[in-house]
Amino acid sequence: MPGKIIYHKSNTLFIILGGFFVTNALIAEFVGVKIFSLERTLGFDPFDWSVFGVEGLGFNLTTGVLLWPVVFIMTDIINEYYGRRGVRFLSYLAAGLITYAFLMVYMAISVSPNDWWALESGISSEPGETVQNMDIAFQKIFGQGLWIIIGSLIAFLIGQIVDVFVFHKIKEKTGEKKIWLRATGSTLVSQFIDSYVVLIIAFYIGSDWDIVRVLAIGTVNYIYKFGIAIIVTPFIYLGHYLIDHYLGKDLAEQMKELAMKS
Repeated sequence: MPGKIIYHKSNTLFIILGGFFVTNALIAEFVGVKIFSLERTLGFDPFDWSVFGVEGLGFNLTTGVLLWPVVFIMTDIINEYYGRRGVRFLSYLAAGLITYAFLMVYMAISVSPNDWWALESGISSEPGETVQNMDIAFQKIFGQGLWIIIGSLIAFLIGQIVDVFVFHKIKEKTGEKKIWLRATGSTLVSQFIDSYVVLIIAFYIGSDWDIVRVLAIGTVNYIYKFGIAIIVTPFIYLGHYLIDHYLGKDLAEQMKELAMKS
């Protein structure tokens, strides 16, 4: 009996989707310390926008945004087959594991480094350039500010809760039709909130930034997320097709029906 429970297709699928969901959320938090230029990455000069009177704005984004689209897709697919309870469970689990991971990282930062490793094992990134102190580099990369961590976790949880709510409200109106509307629509609403909440907590409350600058940067970030939400919509249809094929038509329909009732 235990083997049948573990290897039932619906349970196996939940473990796979949940694993991708949590892993991508966790990695996105850690790589998010790097800010990159989207325009230069794509091979053209950065934009010079003015938003709310704040000038010189372009798509300078945290590298975490490269992974969040996967979380968007996972959220909508899990929502479709496992309902509100499935998404909330994985969201709380992800938040808990991210918190645990950061605590372990801060413990690693606090231990005393070996002198040879810290001072003599510098890594050369460019000719003539060497990291002089590996311990300081380690602290800078992994030691993100507390307010950034708090803001990111709160924004993540609020975004997920809003996504679930909007997704099911749209599905109540449209039924099984218009997957694109409930998937993309819920993402656009949740990421609108997420784009501002994380910045307000991390930089307005935590670093005394001017609220206008925070809102301007949040707007640019949301423009990017809006575009990505549209681009990934075909992958949601692909995910539905593959999962329906794996589960079989009858089981897939049963799970969707139960997901709505949950």
